[in-house]
Amino acid sequence: MVQTKDLDLSVIIPFYNEEENVAEAYQRAHDVVSKLGVSYEIIFIDDGSTDGGYNLLCSIAARDSRLKIIRFTRNFGQTAAMSAGFKEARGKIYITLDADNQNDPRDIPALLTKMKEGYGVVSGWRKKRQDRLITRKFPSWFANFLISKVTKVGLRDYGCTLKAYEARYVDAFTLYGEMHRFIPAYARIAGAKITEIPVNHFPRTKGRSKYGLSRIFKVMLDLLTVKFLGSFATTPLYLFGGLGFVFEGIAVLIGLLVLYQKYFQHIFAHRNPLLLLAVFLFVLGVLSTMMGLMAELLMRTYHESQGKPVYLVQEKINLYGRIAIRPYVYHVRDHRHHSQDRPSG
Repeated sequence: MVQTKDLDLSVIIPFYNEEENVAEAYQRAHDVVSKLGVSYEIIFIDDGSTDGGYNLLCSIAARDSRLKIIRFTRNFGQTAAMSAGFKEARGKIYITLDADNQNDPRDIPALLTKMKEGYGVVSGWRKKRQDRLITRKFPSWFANFLISKVTKVGLRDYGCTLKAYEARYVDAFTLYGEMHRFIPAYARIAGAKITEIPVNHFPRTKGRSKYGLSRIFKVMLDLLTVKFLGSFATTPLYLFGGLGFVFEGIAVLIGLLVLYQKYFQHIFAHRNPLLLLAVFLFVLGVLSTMMGLMAELLMRTYHESQGKPVYLVQEKINLYGRIAIRPYVYHVRDHRHHSQDRPSG
């Protein structure tokens, strides 16, 4: 069931054991978006926390109906938390924030203003990042370089949670595993224009980080999925079939070499290891082609059984006598403050 998009803005904030930060994170986000002159909601997703953060937010939600809370039965990860927020969000625009108060909600108006230039995704760039070098900055630099090379999106800071998304691009796909850092890449696959702007970043003063060097290996594995979905999601046969033809072609060439060696160099075929290599590569080529056919059938079943479109429409003119699906236009009062000082309260 597709959620009705009857609000202008949804602020989505996943958290895990951030009891010291969630109340301030709500207050800072509320202070900004309440002055934008738009309809909004703030959604917190409790990713299986074991502290008192959920109860704190429940007490606030009793006073503010625009605060929504989703609570998981256990810790499923940030990707699952963000996916749940997207699924329940009613805004035409999604703003994602971390709950550790290192992001600055006062940058939200700047993100929305940039979206008016026609961008489907505006990402924050922590130009002056306030984190530890070895455990946070270094893995992030490596991941950013790797993701940019593979996806061709070209952002400098994929790990910055502070981003603005046009809802239709995010709703076009489903997130799994640890794919939240690749949302801009998925949005690009759906046709979104993407850019980034510098945003404020504060050092963590309460709680502790949940990330470390292990993220590098997760990024490398997840990139395989992103690359496949970006290039061959609807045509997997092109990948596996192409590999199959390459293997079979090499096998034929090696087979011809074996025949040449037999008749002109008097090397018996049954003693020639190249013959086994040719047979192995030919069988591998056939299996790869068959795998491509199976993947093609699976992808078609996936799209057709769930009614998944393989495209997104930008606009329709005079179709069925009406105009439909034009880009959403944002009217936001400008209350930007780009001081590097942490806001009070």
